[in-house]
Amino acid sequence: MGILAGKQILVTGVLTTDSIAFHVARLAQEQGAEVVLTGFGRMSLVERIAKRLPVPPPVLELDVTDEGQCASLAERVRAHVDGLDGVVHAIGFAPEAALGGNFLNASWADVSTALHISTYSMQALATATMPLLREGASIVGLDFDATVSWSAYDWMGVAKAGLESCSRYLARHLGPRGVRVNLVAAGPLRTVAAKGIPGFEDFEHTWHSRAPLGWKATEIEPAARACVGLLSDWFPATTGEIVHADGGYHAMGD
Repeated sequence: MGILAGKQILVTGVLTTDSIAFHVARLAQEQGAEVVLTGFGRMSLVERIAKRLPVPPPVLELDVTDEGQCASLAERVRAHVDGLDGVVHAIGFAPEAALGGNFLNASWADVSTALHISTYSMQALATATMPLLREGASIVGLDFDATVSWSAYDWMGVAKAGLESCSRYLARHLGPRGVRVNLVAAGPLRTVAAKGIPGFEDFEHTWHSRAPLGWKATEIEPAARACVGLLSDWFPATTGEIVHADGGYHAMGD
């Protein structure tokens, strides 16, 4: 029996087989979970990718900026599972004008889009799924270390800092319901999202030279395993935490 045997998990953000969310969904199934996916925009692509999982799961459309879709999410999920033991928040986006050294020039329209989709969406997803969350459920989000500034990351870095704070407040407010909320901060990985960040390749070289365990931007499974671990019952007293799956980079000085 796997560590997620009998659990029902909602995974957002699967777009390609190179996404962290895809590997979380795969590992969750391998560990015994029943999985439901959500996608946005290119739904036909998400549905094709879903068929590459060990057990093709149902796929629901979810635009986290659409209040109607969020309001109906619990009902739509309930058509496939009778409750949720875990939710994976793998949602993030910033317009190109808010990245790549444009920090001082970015408009509020672009910044607000980044904050809405990348930060506020975690609260929106948590409250949308709350009617389904069982006691002991786990919400896990994907992070990139926001304790420092990164070249070219700009307003997405601010959004991630907000996500880290949002997760702590969710941990405070959902804890009395028995729900845990944590983040996994991975190092730079060659996902679709990363390809949209100017200068991403520079992160890779820096990470490999500084991380004591080394770093390979093509190896997504370690970050996915951290997510699955937090979804399991093996961290029953852990909430409001950021688990780093970054080869130890975050702990090193110069």
